Amino acid sequence: MLDDSLFDDPPRLVDADSGGLLRLAALSGAQVRAAAETAAEVGLDDLADGRPRAVVLLARPGVGPGVCRLLAALTGPRCPVPVLVTDTVPAWIGALDVVFAHSDDVGDAVLAESVSVACRRGATVVLAVPADGPVAAAGAGRAKVLPPRIPVPPPLSFAHALAVGLSTLSALGLVRFDSEQLAEELDKEAERAHPNHDTLTNPAKSLAMRLAERTPLLWGLDPVSTAVAEHGAFALGAHAATPCHVADYQQAVAERALHRAAASVGSEADLFADPEDNPGAALRVFLVSARHDAQGEAHERGAVRDLPGADLISPGESVRDDAVLRSAALAARFDLAAVYLGLAAGTLNGPGWPALAMH
Repeated sequence: MLDDSLFDDPPRLVDADSGGLLRLAALSGAQVRAAAETAAEVGLDDLADGRPRAVVLLARPGVGPGVCRLLAALTGPRCPVPVLVTDTVPAWIGALDVVFAHSDDVGDAVLAESVSVACRRGATVVLAVPADGPVAAAGAGRAKVLPPRIPVPPPLSFAHALAVGLSTLSALGLVRFDSEQLAEELDKEAERAHPNHDTLTNPAKSLAMRLAERTPLLWGLDPVSTAVAEHGAFALGAHAATPCHVADYQQAVAERALHRAAASVGSEADLFADPEDNPGAALRVFLVSARHDAQGEAHERGAVRDLPGADLISPGESVRDDAVLRSAALAARFDLAAVYLGLAAGTLNGPGWPALAMH
């Protein structure tokens, strides 16, 4: 049962958050700075020695799939190098290729085998993984290992994985990325979502309230936004036990029955409607829009025109028009909203809740 009164009662929020997850979720900026420091120490400069044949992003369970799809989307359609998102290294991996992988599971045997194969065949391998365990050992002496330095539960490690991936793509000249700008933007997002700010002014609390007791349809308006929506669905599942439907908007349009049902449901107007009175009201469309360029703005206008009752999720005008900054801010907002929603719904902490291992 949702206790939405918790959102605007900071002392009770602190009491409910016995694991300190809100504080940990606010450390995205710190994760980025730490990852940048590690990247400088490990040294990624040699990745720029010649253009690779392909970049392979290994999407392992956890935050990995959302991170890898976002990294691939950020390279853009005109990327001069093929960028592949997969869960294991392809059979053709070789010395001309670059492999990036993130995992919070130090015992991921599938990833360890992929790393071993890629290293044996001479590929350049960058790992955002803990320094101990079979995965790091599989690349010992050959892979560039960038372990996390900020201890957070695995579901909150998106920023570390993203920063390592961006550092890799930046060294290859495939993405422009300023780690300090990104860290500052994530710090601002965390400040906007501070527990002391009320729901009307707190974007994470507001999003949590809109998501509460509904089945969200997270529809991304471009590849970058769809990748963020995928991470949002993961965060909501990890913290708030909220099932989501995630799709690129054009794919959602092709799912005609669902799109038609979504078009018949309002957003703010029926925010407090009882789903038991109208089962269709349990659905709510969230158009996820990073809106970082003219094309993104056009996609947003078209989708809002098609679904005027949909709920638009965008970083807001305070975040500059940069795909990296806007997508990362949105991902952080989903993390914070999911934690708020989990605390209010009672799906975090309490009897039977497993301890979230730090790394």
